[in-house]
Amino acid sequence: MTRRKFCTLAEIVKRFGGELIGRGGIRICQVGALESAQAGEIAFLSQPRFLPQLAETRASAVIVGPETRDATHLPRIVSENPAAYFAKVSAFFNPPMAVKGGIHRSAIVDKTARIPASASVGPCAVLGKNVRLGARAVIGAGCYVGDDAAIGEDTRLHANVTIYHACHIGARCLVHSGAVIGADGFGIVKEDGAWKKIPQIGRVLIGDDVEIGANTTIDRGAIDDTVIEDGVKLDNQIQIGHNVHIGAHTAIAACVGIAGSAKIGRHCALGGASMIYGHITIADRVNVSAGTLIMKSLPQAGTYTGVYPFSSHRRWLKNAAHLRQLDELADKVRELEHRLVTSKRKQS
Repeated sequence: MTRRKFCTLAEIVKRFGGELIGRGGIRICQVGALESAQAGEIAFLSQPRFLPQLAETRASAVIVGPETRDATHLPRIVSENPAAYFAKVSAFFNPPMAVKGGIHRSAIVDKTARIPASASVGPCAVLGKNVRLGARAVIGAGCYVGDDAAIGEDTRLHANVTIYHACHIGARCLVHSGAVIGADGFGIVKEDGAWKKIPQIGRVLIGDDVEIGANTTIDRGAIDDTVIEDGVKLDNQIQIGHNVHIGAHTAIAACVGIAGSAKIGRHCALGGASMIYGHITIADRVNVSAGTLIMKSLPQAGTYTGVYPFSSHRRWLKNAAHLRQLDELADKVRELEHRLVTSKRKQS
């Protein structure tokens, strides 16, 4: 059983900064949500709309922003970014499992693979020719790493991740189960009424500090490489097509689809189930709302939304019927405008 780590509130502030209000000697052993935290745990308030939960929380302490510093009598830490502060405290109390170097006896590792003593290769993993692992890399049970692939130091592949040949993953990355990196892109061409496959000869290059969610797929490039820059965070079940380029520190939520050769800028955020056409460019610091379809390049930073608001089913059907007639309605409006202008000319 893992021994609990205790830390006083004052020690937390000394480690991570912030302003301490109240008893600094309170001992904290874990983080918790406002509505479910217990004694010995610290929670955080991200938005004023959660003030009712703050009033009822059983947490021993909370992390709040400057605007809610006086919203509770509990011992508290005031931070400009409570959510980010909470993430640091959570990481402190919940560090990754220590890596025990070694190769499981059931793993299949080619003799040309370079595996440092500090790296861990789990049961039934398969590592191909010339695979290179960085120090303290973890290859989980059932993973497949193809020929000439490279995995950086402190990168962790959870169970059943597939890394195709010649793909590179940087340092301190986290790849969750079921992810497939480097499968063929959807490259096909029609000839004589039949589809012919175009060989996909590029790679996937992933930078440092990238997280890739469960069952997310990143296709290899058709000719050039598919590139994921440093600090990108990918949620579960995302599809990234061949030759896509995603800029550093962009975050993409679940079920997003990005078609081939799209270029996404740095510090962007794509909401869940948004769709990005191929061969377009999205500028840095663009936010795309959930469910939005982007069909052309976005050259300027900002938030873009194309989601039709929900309503009752009956009302939605009526609105949809009107939408189908918009083109005809626009023609009628133009005709009426023309008649109005003609009438005014005659009167004058």
